[in-house]
Amino acid sequence: MDVFNVTDHNGKKLKDEGIINYIKRSLETDSCFLPSLNSSVGVVPSKEHTSIELTGTDRPGLLSEVCAVLTDLGCHVVKAEVWTHNARAAAVVRVTDESTGSAIEDPNRFTTIKELLCNVLKGNNDPRTAKMTVSLGLTHTERRLHQMMFADRDFERVGGPDRADNKNSRTHVALLDCFEKDYTVVTMKSKDRPKLLFDTVCTLTDMQYVVFHGTVNTGRMEAYQEYYIRHVDGLPISSEAERQRVTRCLEAAVERRASEGLELELCTDDRVGLLSDITRIFRENGLCIRRAEISTKGGKAMDTFYVTDVSGNPVEASTIDSIRQQIGHNILRVKQNLFFSPEPPQETATSFLFSNFFKARSLQNFRLIRSYS
Repeated sequence: MDVFNVTDHNGKKLKDEGIINYIKRSLETDSCFLPSLNSSVGVVPSKEHTSIELTGTDRPGLLSEVCAVLTDLGCHVVKAEVWTHNARAAAVVRVTDESTGSAIEDPNRFTTIKELLCNVLKGNNDPRTAKMTVSLGLTHTERRLHQMMFADRDFERVGGPDRADNKNSRTHVALLDCFEKDYTVVTMKSKDRPKLLFDTVCTLTDMQYVVFHGTVNTGRMEAYQEYYIRHVDGLPISSEAERQRVTRCLEAAVERRASEGLELELCTDDRVGLLSDITRIFRENGLCIRRAEISTKGGKAMDTFYVTDVSGNPVEASTIDSIRQQIGHNILRVKQNLFFSPEPPQETATSFLFSNFFKARSLQNFRLIRSYS
């Protein structure tokens, strides 16, 4: 039996009966069950668009180059999501044929698209190979991005420490042994945000672990998660190497979606080549896109970009003003700065109480398992 206490995106109680009924219908069907990492891509056939999956080395201007290639090849981007983490980048891009407005079906065009995009994705002296796949179907984009970045081993510290090692990181993972019932207890403390539970559980599932018991508590800004897990073979975590790998993978799962940077929102009439033009302007003004959500609806392009400068620092106001003048002040809006504070958060009385409450719940859950397992 699972119990979830949820709010809407504004933090208020759900009162819309339509949303409540939609949640009930979704949970009562098998439609929410997604393919595992070991299965095929898991696509649902679609004649409306072609889905392109990309992984490679992250660098400033990468998305601009990808969009320019797609535009030159007559591909119109109608939806896309891009994540970056630990010098790696992954994207799921849905495109249509510029001439027909539907999915691309010519195998020769697939070959050309793959060859050119792989050339763009390959970085200098990159020890890992860029990857690109094409499918005529639909996937759960965010779940797929987790799988792609996990398969690309973005949790490894290649070329130096990543943000998970930074002293300002707010993600802390600890693993404990519950010898009495052969569980491994995973506890996590991080900044609270939407979809945090989704990101954590997807990663545990893709790593072939089963969650038997779990508790999640959120404070004003922090979230505490606790899971009792075993591997699918029924065994708990048994080695220090496995323990470290699970820790790094869970840290990566939280950090991938962390939207550090300045949030820019674009809304304008959609057209072929629009995304290529916008990302080129970003690149020419020294912006680095850390994450992006691209969508079109009713002939309108509605895009969100999270940007920094090429060094990962906040973008200067003069740069943003210049970009908005080029694109249009009414088209490109500044939402908010989502950088973590420059200093590590101080432990307040509230966070201290939450931490102790969570530890106390851990002891209660041990008794729960003893009673009901």
